[in-house]
Amino acid sequence: MTDTFKALILNERDGQVTSSIEQIGRDRLPEGDVLVRVAYSGLNYKDGLALAGQNKVVRFYPMVPGIDFSGTVEESSSEQFKPGDQVVLTGWGVGERHWGGYAQYARVKSDWLVPLHADIDLKQAMAIGTAGVTAMLAIITLEEHGMRPDGHEALVTGASGGVGSLAVAMLARLGYQVVAETGKPEMSDYLKSLGAHEILDRAALAPSGGPLGSARWGGVVDTVGGEMLAGALRTLAYGASVASCGNAGGFTVNTTVLPFILRGNNVLGIDSLPVPQARRIAIWDRIATDLPRSAIERTMEVIPLEQARSKADQILAARTTGHIVVDVNA
Repeated sequence: MTDTFKALILNERDGQVTSSIEQIGRDRLPEGDVLVRVAYSGLNYKDGLALAGQNKVVRFYPMVPGIDFSGTVEESSSEQFKPGDQVVLTGWGVGERHWGGYAQYARVKSDWLVPLHADIDLKQAMAIGTAGVTAMLAIITLEEHGMRPDGHEALVTGASGGVGSLAVAMLARLGYQVVAETGKPEMSDYLKSLGAHEILDRAALAPSGGPLGSARWGGVVDTVGGEMLAGALRTLAYGASVASCGNAGGFTVNTTVLPFILRGNNVLGIDSLPVPQARRIAIWDRIATDLPRSAIERTMEVIPLEQARSKADQILAARTTGHIVVDVNA
C-alpha cells in the first residue's frame, strides 16, 4: 500500500461547500478495525445532496462522501475479516458522519461490512449498492406484511431511478405483475425491459377525486413521497401496504385516515441505514437470487471519480436513469 491515495474531499467555508480531489495520507483516515482498498462506490440521491452541500446531509467537514462502497480488505484487527476478503458496505452514516467511499481507501468498523456474495462481483455490488439493498428491504418488508405474487398488482413509484429500477426488476423476477410509475414517458421501453407489464404516468396517480380510489395495489414500493405516496395510499387494496423509502417528491403527505380505518392499510417506513449485519447478509442473499444479472447491466452507468460532482447535479435534477457506479481508481 502506498503512503498516499486519491480521495474526493468536501470542505465548507462561510456556508459554501466545495469539493476537490486530493492525495492524502492514510493517517487522515478515521478510526476503525478494518482497512479496505476501495474498488467502487455509488452515486445515490443522498450523495448528490452531499456533493451539492444541500439538506445538511454531511454532519462535519472535511468529509469524504460516498454512502456505499465495495472493495478488498487490506488490514484487519477483526476476527470477522482477513486481508484479501472482498466486502461491501452500505449505510451506517458512512459519507455523512464517517468518511465514505469516494477514496481509494476507507477505514471502518467491521460490523458495518458484509462479505461479498460469491455470485456478485465488486462492480455489480455497487450497481446494486444502497439502492438495491433499500429496494430488497422494501420488498421483504412488504412480504412480511402479506404481499404475494398471486395477489393484486405491485406498484413502484419513481421507477426509473436507482431504487425504483431495481425494485421493478426484482418484483418481476419474483412473479409480480409490476406497474411502473414514472414522470419520464421516454423511459417506458427501459422499464418494460426490466419486467414492468404496464407504465403509469405520474398524473394518473395524483390524489384527486376523493379520499379513496379504486382498490388496485397489493403492495407499493414508493421512492418519491409527497403526492405519489398520497395517491398510492388512496388506491391500495384491502390489507395492503406501502413501503416508503424516498422523499424526492416532498416530505409532506396530504392524506386521510380512511385508507387505514376502512381498508386496513399500512405505511411501512424503510430505513436501510442501520440494518444489522445478519439481516444485511440475508438481504444480499435474496438479491443474488432475485435480481437478474441482465438488469444489473441494464441499470448501471460507470463514471470515474472526477465526474462525481458534475453527475450529482444531474441526479438532483432527476436527469439520470438507473444506478451510477463510481470507479474510484479510474
